[in-house]
Amino acid sequence: MKNTLSLMLVTASLLLGGCQSAYYGAMEKVGYHKRDIMVDRVKDAKESQQEAQEQFSSALAEMQALLSHDGGDLEQAYNKAKDEYESAQDAADEVSKRIDKVEDVAEALFEEWQTEIGEISKASLRRSSETKLKATRRSYQKLLGSMRRAEAKMPPILTAMKDNMLYLKHNLNAQAIGAIKGEFASLKTDISGLIKEMNKSIAESNKFIASLEGE
Repeated sequence: MKNTLSLMLVTASLLLGGCQSAYYGAMEKVGYHKRDIMVDRVKDAKESQQEAQEQFSSALAEMQALLSHDGGDLEQAYNKAKDEYESAQDAADEVSKRIDKVEDVAEALFEEWQTEIGEISKASLRRSSETKLKATRRSYQKLLGSMRRAEAKMPPILTAMKDNMLYLKHNLNAQAIGAIKGEFASLKTDISGLIKEMNKSIAESNKFIASLEGE
C-alpha cells in the first residue's frame, strides 16, 4: 500500500509539474493532505541542513589540508578542496530550495485552514480551531525564522571560499597558500557559527514536526 501511494505521489508530481495548487489537490484526493506534505517538507529541509553541515565541515577540512600542505602534489590538494567547495555550494542551494517548498505549502495550509474555520457553525469549535491555527502559525514563524537565519550564513562563507579558490587557482604555490592562511581562522569561526545556527533550526524542525504529528 505504501509503495502504491509513493508511486501515485511521484506520478502526480511529474504530471502536474510546477502547478502547486493542482498538486495539492491531486494529493488530497489520494489521502495525502497539506499537513502531511508540510511535515514531509520540513523533514526534507532538516535533512538538507544536516547534509549541508557535513559538506561545509568537509570543505573546511580539505581547505585546512591544503593550507597545511607540505610536499607532494599541490594541485591535487587544491582540486580536492575545490571539489568540496563546489559540493558545499550545491548543498546550500538545496537547503534554500527545500525551505522555499516549506514556505509554499505552509501558505497553502494556513489559507485553507482559515477558510475552513469560517465553515464551522458551532462557535466553540470555531474558536478552538482558530486558537490552534494561531499557535501553529507562531510555531511555524519561529521555525521559518530559524531556517532563514541559518540559510543567510551560507552565502558569505561560500563567497570567502570562492575567493580563496580563485586566488589559489591563479597562484598555486607555497607563497600564495601562506597569503590566505590569515583568513582561515575567520572562515573556521564562520562555519562553526553556521553549524550552531543550523543545529538550532534542526531542533526547531523537530519540535514543529512533533507538534503536527502529535495531533
